[in-house]
Amino acid sequence: MRQHQTQTTQKELLYIVGDAIEARSKETGSHVKRVAAMAEFIAIKAGLPDSLCDAIRIAAPLHDIGKTTIPDAILHKQGELTQDEFELIKTHAEKGGLLLDKSSMPIAKLGATMARFHHENYDGSGYPQGLKGDDIPLEARIVAIADVIDALGSVRSYKAPWSDDQIRQYVEQNAGIKFDPQFAKIATDHFCELVAIKHQISDDSPFDS
Repeated sequence: MRQHQTQTTQKELLYIVGDAIEARSKETGSHVKRVAAMAEFIAIKAGLPDSLCDAIRIAAPLHDIGKTTIPDAILHKQGELTQDEFELIKTHAEKGGLLLDKSSMPIAKLGATMARFHHENYDGSGYPQGLKGDDIPLEARIVAIADVIDALGSVRSYKAPWSDDQIRQYVEQNAGIKFDPQFAKIATDHFCELVAIKHQISDDSPFDS
């Protein structure tokens, strides 16, 4: 019982941190909960160990913690970013990893990997290190897909939400380019279930236990 309470408290605290990051970004409050749930779902369908699937869900809310280091004027800018502004935005990945590296907690270390590498692309065209294929940590490859699926389907200051069909096609078309082909196939094969997760976790959903 004590261990369960500790795990539940830890999970809720990480969701709160994730919500604070999203609130500063003026994005949807439950984005981090949906990303966490979708990432866990993909990990389960990939046949990963239960302990890793659970750890992915707990750590995933920290994937964008580096956004706290980006100036408001750029983070909240309406319209297209300049090249210099975009380069600054890109630093949130490495900075997020550095912030979480300061902790000795295994979950924080997992979160650091997600934060640092969730913008790497499978073909090597991503950032911050231009990693390619299986050189990108597995947990970051999973979170990258979950993050994009939810972000594309959500309202942002710079775009309207995409339709479910548009998002599914985007993931399918970018398999082997942006996304790990294995995880992209899981996402497209089970897309209806991922959409159901999105609808189940609204922006005012309570923390789960």
